[in-house]
This record gives sequence, structure tokens and C-alpha cells, in this order.
Amino acid sequence: MEILKEQYEKEVVPALMKKFNYKSVMEVPKLDKIVINIGLGDIKENPKELENAISELTQITGQKPITTKSKKAIAAFKLRAGVPIGCKVTLRKGKMYDFANKLFNVALPRVRDFRGVPANSFDGRGNYSMGIKEQLIFPEIEYEKVDKVRGMDIIFVTTAKSDEEAKELLKLLGMPFKN
Repeated sequence: MEILKEQYEKEVVPALMKKFNYKSVMEVPKLDKIVINIGLGDIKENPKELENAISELTQITGQKPITTKSKKAIAAFKLRAGVPIGCKVTLRKGKMYDFANKLFNVALPRVRDFRGVPANSFDGRGNYSMGIKEQLIFPEIEYEKVDKVRGMDIIFVTTAKSDEEAKELLKLLGMPFKN
């Protein structure tokens, strides 16, 4: 954690201040939080799947996830309102930097044929979303104990005003964007 936090203060802040001509250190965008979400579409057939997803997300992040429930009934998906459909974790401060460091330096390089994350997944307000197809890229997950390969959504929420500022912030923190 300390490595990424120190890197932010020593390298990222001066680089962003120079590039975007900020007058104050408080104007410099920073990483606010990271939200990791696992959606379970076929939970009706196997209710134990939610427990497995929660335990895996706890191993990956070091924090207990909350279950997400459906807001409304959708007949086409045989879904009722209030039924658990996934789990999510919001990481802040130290755990956020730990997870970002682990994702950039350990997990993403383990993806087969990895050439970088797409640079066009920004939302227009300085937040970045990415999807991972399998949880096996994280070193905490033991291959033998996995019942099903699950994907997850990872959202980086920043205080940046524009996508350009957020992209530069994430690039300086170590996000491997495609060229």
C-alpha cells in the first residue's frame, strides 16, 4: 500500500500539476474508491454459488462484500424483486491502494494474451470501468477450490473532472493501457 501511496505523492502529483497547470495541490485528481462487483445470473439453480462468490471476493479484497438484491421483478429472467443476485465491495484508502497495486502488477499480467486494458472505458466524468472474465488471475484464489469461473466488474472512481485527467492519473499509478 505504501508504495502506491508514496508514488502518488512523489511522482503523480507533480506530473499532473505540470501537465494540467494546476495552481494548488488540492486541484490534483486522486483515486477516490474502487468498487468490485460480481453479478450472478444463474443463482436460482445453485443458491450456494452466492456464498462461494462472497468468500472468493473476501479473499481477493480482504474485506467482506455485501450482497446485492434485485430492485424490480423481471419476468423474462424469472426474477423477483428483493432476490440476491450478486455481491460487491467498495475499497477505500489503504485497501484500495493495495488492491490497485495487486491488480496492476500481479493479476493483469497473468491474463492470457494480455496487451493492456482498453483506454475507451471512461464514463465522461473521470471514472473508469473494466471487466475481468475470471477470478483465477488473482494469486489468492486456489484453482482446485474453484467451483465455477466467475467474472467481475471493477470500477475506479476518481475526483478528476474529465476523462483525460483520469486517464493520466491511472496511467501514472501504473494502469497498463493499450497503445
